[in-house]
Amino acid sequence: MTQSQVILITGASDGFGHLAAEKLLAKGHVVYATARRVDRMRDLQQQGAQTLHLDVTDTAEVQRVVSQIIAEQGRIDVLVNNAGFGQYGVVEAVSEDQLKYQFDVNVFGMHRLQQAVLPHMRDRQSGKIINLASIVSHVSAPLLGWYAATKHAIKGMTEALRMEVRDLGIDVVAIEPGAVRTGFEAVAFASMETLDTPADYDPLIEGMSNATRNMYASSPGPQSTARAIVRAVQARRPKAVYKTTPDSHILPRLKRLIGDRRYGALNLWMARRTLKRS
Repeated sequence: MTQSQVILITGASDGFGHLAAEKLLAKGHVVYATARRVDRMRDLQQQGAQTLHLDVTDTAEVQRVVSQIIAEQGRIDVLVNNAGFGQYGVVEAVSEDQLKYQFDVNVFGMHRLQQAVLPHMRDRQSGKIINLASIVSHVSAPLLGWYAATKHAIKGMTEALRMEVRDLGIDVVAIEPGAVRTGFEAVAFASMETLDTPADYDPLIEGMSNATRNMYASSPGPQSTARAIVRAVQARRPKAVYKTTPDSHILPRLKRLIGDRRYGALNLWMARRTLKRS
């Protein structure tokens, strides 16, 4: 029987974080589920989770939440760094403020949580940090440039952190899903519609939007990614990286095989193909 662990999950109001919290609760772990939208975690509370408001862009709130868990439980065994969002749009059209906010949530938010939990994990010479990366840690595409940039940053940081704390009894894991139906894409597309984008990009945007929506329509749900999070939590020696969908295995290999230019041409061909069908 797996020993009960104290687990802090960010971004647990929906998607991977919510489903992983359910699965971990079912296995008897102590779960602190956090998000800005606490009302969306009422079902988790009914299942036994401690639900707390947490905005990962607020350093003081991050420190308060971590301190509360340490005071109540004496430790945090696992941090699941899941909070994040996507801002779709061509690179030129995303404003500096929008870009700063996306990095503040996706990258600096992870940093705040890691800085808050690592002193406690180092004191105990034990702990596990699980960072939600993505297939776009390795590949990018039109409209995904800045979102992919945040995930590339997470990949680079996670690799370094894994090496830095390896001899301190702390494991660091990256979870790399591809396209998954979680509602993420709806938020990302909605954000793109708010941008002031030059008309020169209209054909590209229409084609890539069609191709991306088609891809998400045939994509798996969050189950495989949530299962990977649970496996990483419970493993005595977790893998460094868990790729959780078929495309997360295939596309980085394809890019290495055919090269950057051909991979880019393939993305553009897919976009143009949807325009011809419409």
